[in-house]
Amino acid sequence: MLNKIDTEIAFVQNALNLRARRHEILAGNIANSDTPNYKARDLDFSAALKNAMGADGGPLKLARTHGGHLDGSGSATAGGHVKYRSSVQPSLDGNTVDPDVERAHFTENSLHYQFLLDRAASSFKRMGQAVGAAQ
Repeated sequence: MLNKIDTEIAFVQNALNLRARRHEILAGNIANSDTPNYKARDLDFSAALKNAMGADGGPLKLARTHGGHLDGSGSATAGGHVKYRSSVQPSLDGNTVDPDVERAHFTENSLHYQFLLDRAASSFKRMGQAVGAAQ
């Protein structure tokens, strides 16, 4: 029972962290929409979440093969899952940011982030009700 709760909380936590990271990337794209030679970036959310959750659905475990290696216990990051987005219509200055596309992705990401917050609140509310009913 506790393993299921831990898995749910880990999933929501990792997904929220990755959505926040994607928000930063998209905001950076919008802020640099007039910067010459700026290349639009985005986060491969699916791949990053799978990596963060690990193959077994739990947190990713890393093996230390040398004493000087870090233990890898940090939170989920988007590290290698940030990619350059292909340009819809290239500009003369080399900038690949399309402000309309970026705003659409930003809005979509905001909706997913809000859904995850609602999911977390609902999970904690159900746990609180279960504890209250058990007393």
